[in-house]
Amino acid sequence: MIELSKTSRRKFLRNIGYISVGFPLLSSNLVVQEPEVVARVNFEGDLPGSMRNASKVNAWLHVLEDGRVMVFSGKVELGQGIRTAIRQVAAEELDLELDQVEVHLAETGVTPDEGYTAGSSSIPNSAMSVRYAAATARQKLLELASAKLNTAEEDLILYNGKVKSKKSNQALNFAEVLEGAQIDMEVTKPVPLKIKSGYRYVGKAIHRKDIEKMVRGEEVYIQDLRFPGMVHARVLRPAGYQSKLVKIDGSGLSTAISGIIKTVVNGSFVGVITEREYQAVKAEAYLRKHSEWTTSPSFPKQETLFAHLKSIAEKPQSIRNEGDITTIPNGKETFKASYAKPYLKHGSIGPACGIAMYDGEILHIWSHSQGIYPMRRAIAAMLKMELEKLHVIAVPGAGCFGHSTADDAAADAAILALSYPGKHIRVQWSRQDEHTWDPYGTAMIMELEASLDANGKIKTWKTDVWTDSHSIRPDNDPATLLDTRYLENPVQLKGRGYLGGGHRNADPYYNIPNMQVNAHFFNGPLRVSSLRSLGSYTTIFSIESFMDELAEKAGKDPLEFRLAHLEDARAIAVITKIQEMCSGEKLEEGEGIGYAFSRYKNTTAYATAAAKVSIDRASGTIKLLKMWAAVDVGEIINLDGIINQIEGGMLQAASWTLKEEVTFEDNKITSSDWRKYPVFRFSDIPEVEVAMIDRPNEAAEGGGEVSMPPTGAAIANAVYKASGKRVYNLPITAEKILG
Repeated sequence: MIELSKTSRRKFLRNIGYISVGFPLLSSNLVVQEPEVVARVNFEGDLPGSMRNASKVNAWLHVLEDGRVMVFSGKVELGQGIRTAIRQVAAEELDLELDQVEVHLAETGVTPDEGYTAGSSSIPNSAMSVRYAAATARQKLLELASAKLNTAEEDLILYNGKVKSKKSNQALNFAEVLEGAQIDMEVTKPVPLKIKSGYRYVGKAIHRKDIEKMVRGEEVYIQDLRFPGMVHARVLRPAGYQSKLVKIDGSGLSTAISGIIKTVVNGSFVGVITEREYQAVKAEAYLRKHSEWTTSPSFPKQETLFAHLKSIAEKPQSIRNEGDITTIPNGKETFKASYAKPYLKHGSIGPACGIAMYDGEILHIWSHSQGIYPMRRAIAAMLKMELEKLHVIAVPGAGCFGHSTADDAAADAAILALSYPGKHIRVQWSRQDEHTWDPYGTAMIMELEASLDANGKIKTWKTDVWTDSHSIRPDNDPATLLDTRYLENPVQLKGRGYLGGGHRNADPYYNIPNMQVNAHFFNGPLRVSSLRSLGSYTTIFSIESFMDELAEKAGKDPLEFRLAHLEDARAIAVITKIQEMCSGEKLEEGEGIGYAFSRYKNTTAYATAAAKVSIDRASGTIKLLKMWAAVDVGEIINLDGIINQIEGGMLQAASWTLKEEVTFEDNKITSSDWRKYPVFRFSDIPEVEVAMIDRPNEAAEGGGEVSMPPTGAAIANAVYKASGKRVYNLPITAEKILG
């Protein structure tokens, strides 16, 4: 039975929302070199999680009328280059040229629902789903073409969007093979995949096309979007987290400021719609001066924050308990250390933006959310609308991994669009709103205790980690959106979100016979959610700092000490590689090199980082001179893309480690701009060298978060080597080195 579904060109183009026209660069008279037939091997492993709810080929790809292929992914482009990687795997399995594959990302009703673009899961879930769907499609195309050309499948060849008979030279493009239908069959095992040695694209450094647009300043981001007749809006944020609107006087607004279209007041939600953007800025400032709010309770004192977090924590939960941590070797002492990380911002360079238009039936939303389907569910619940009445299109934002304010800006626009139908309404957040209402990465505390045996190896290990939630992303609970908590009938959060991210990597990836890990959860004073790498940045900073301390106690080289506690050949390889990369480095007075290792989630990619710093002994000023990374993500899909991610992750982690801390006083967030919340600038950026260990026969893992965790610890260890001062509470500043 041929499993095909009929799709007209008009219906297909209406569904995807745009027309893509391609022009051949080569004359049709030129002969295209036919590729050699590459052997295939059956894949019998587990299919990706993304295929559980989208198991058919036509959920992942469609053949266009000219024989090119449109590939669908529910993931969002965050700067990780997922569009390019997906194009590579699809072109590889279908024997297409790269420019014969278009990739359509994240649009409700068009692409699969793949949840959030998070957790370094885009490659293992989305790209691999496309790989298996494309390989299945190839097999079906051969089967159908065999019947149409009256040629055995083994006598057919696929290339450049065509199926050709090697005997008769007859050829059909993919669209002719399908006759206007699509492949409506399940992806089932075994899946016939191209052998790795036959790859043309996968594993190569294919550059992203959107980089050139960014450099040219072309329209790439949601902040650039403009629609005919579009109007602008700002939302007046409450005075504090728990503040409520007492009264507002907008009677003189239209007289004071031109271009006012509408003011929307719903409970403590206040929005103003204007003809131009700056009018909205001035209108928001006017309404702030003419409104009265209740006072929000004060935050704990900044200087006693960590004591406060401990005091409000719940009873500890056992995460891991192996062996007996009381079996301390005779005559041996235990070593203890306590580490802490403050609240951190996402710190997106471009403040959040959301655009919405209600056409009287469908609410259309454009957003840089990392999860458009979950966000749609949250907004539908907030507005009490049927899910099918919301259409969400993903547009890239300025980029920051995690749950940022993008969803809240989209919710703002959605509320205002319903009150003013027929127009695209653009809500642009201010820098102050972005900094003060961001769902921060939570502050954390780690207390570690370990003992060494007579051979200088770790005998016992105990971890206690104090943490808030690491994900309260929008989904079925509408209160995950800020606005829901301030509408006329407010809804408060029902749950704590994903707590497991707090103890991610809290159990060291080392061979330790006796280990205990406990998690102490608290409901902290500041708004929190997902920040890149979740809790593993803090847990690895703590563990790998402590590993250096233990190595010193044992009289061992820090890398050799780590190798003595590892049996995993891939872990050993990234450490050995970093040794090689740094072996010729010379140190001057006041300089030091530090190292750190981690396997992300203890189950996925491997990374060892090294950092070289110099410290002015008089001022305590820290200069980050160079960073290195040796990384193993299994099979590499795009070498250029993965190196970009590793470099970017290291630089962001370095900024966290040396610069960043959310500050607050009384009931105000005081780090409300870049002066009060400094981040790395161009002058702070060191040379970065990345070595990738390609393992094409291993599973492909994501790399978006793998370099974050070891980078902070490598810098801390380098600071200790350079200054003799161990800093336990981030960020590492001159004051702490001199103190």
